[in-house]
Amino acid sequence: MNIHEYQGKQLFRDAGLAVQEGVHCTTVEQALAAYDALGGNVVAVKSQIHAGGRGKGSLHNPDSGELVMQGGVKIAFNREEVETYAGNILGNLLVTKQTGADGKLVNNLYVEGGCKIAHEYYLAILIDREEKMPLIMASCEGGMDIEEVAEKTPEAIFKVHVDPSEGLLTEQAEGLADSLGLEGGAIDSFVENITGLFDLFVANDCSMVEINPMVRTEDDRIVLLDAKVGFDDNALFRHPEIVELRDLSEEEPTEVRAKAAGLSYVKLDGNIGCLVNGAGLAMATMDVIKLYGGEPANFLDVGGGANEEQVTTAFGIIMEDPNVKGILVNIFGGIMRCDIIARGVIAATQALALEDPLVVRLVGTNFEEGRRILSESGLNIHTAETLAEGAQKIVELVGGDS
Repeated sequence: MNIHEYQGKQLFRDAGLAVQEGVHCTTVEQALAAYDALGGNVVAVKSQIHAGGRGKGSLHNPDSGELVMQGGVKIAFNREEVETYAGNILGNLLVTKQTGADGKLVNNLYVEGGCKIAHEYYLAILIDREEKMPLIMASCEGGMDIEEVAEKTPEAIFKVHVDPSEGLLTEQAEGLADSLGLEGGAIDSFVENITGLFDLFVANDCSMVEINPMVRTEDDRIVLLDAKVGFDDNALFRHPEIVELRDLSEEEPTEVRAKAAGLSYVKLDGNIGCLVNGAGLAMATMDVIKLYGGEPANFLDVGGGANEEQVTTAFGIIMEDPNVKGILVNIFGGIMRCDIIARGVIAATQALALEDPLVVRLVGTNFEEGRRILSESGLNIHTAETLAEGAQKIVELVGGDS
């Protein structure tokens, strides 16, 4: 789960970390009031979406697609510029490298007080799954795409693994400060902020915290000018206060519906819908579809104990995607009974008036009964005994490569 920058900044502020004063806004009038409240000096007017690269993005009219303004983060030097930038950002689509061509509609702004920047840095804390511990990454190349830095000057990225049983050691924090070339009061400021940031990361079960840029001011203070924060979904039950920060408008609507129904769904770009039980089997199903020249339209795991209602919901979610031209159901009946799935498939096919090709492969508990139910349904349902046979058949039925 991700949150907006303004929400992350409040978490930082509550933790005693160094951030600029700022105000969350949803209208131009609120942005002007924020400018006045911040003292009428230089401010940053920042679009708030769940994607990086906002500053280099472009804003487009959602109806005509016409370019409105370059850049989703603008520096305003007076009240008139705040009004112009806020008006150009709110209600328009922001297209960045991470949003894709469709962009994201901007409904939120963050107006933040400016500061005198001496240097920009990059800082991130994430989970290194290979080492099974948190990893801190830092670079003097702040304000740039970290992928570009890693490709062109990998030596400019400094890394420190932190043993979770010991926490971030002072010598580790000071070592990072030294690698970044910090001196004097900037060292103490950095150590204080990185230590607090790491504690926040652990306490809130974060999956990633990225600050780009973190800056050193002209008076040698370290300030966190960005806040990209993500949380481990599996730990959210421990943090109801974090769950309240979730902005459903930033998430794929079908993925939100699927989660509410207890399904794991991720939309993809292909034309063959997949309904599978088990994450590993779902991945294998997508791989075999691609092997036979098709393109999966989604990852959808109905879990080990799905009922008829969930299967119908799953079909409905798949069919909401206009790109879907056919569906492959691949079920291994362990805890889940194949006859239950077969009835769910029939109920969904009838309830949704499914006309697209449908291939069903059932193996495991009660699979003979499941296949019998499907064959006697009188519906246009193709069955397969193996995954390879099922994948090949659905690819043929939808017309080969998508």
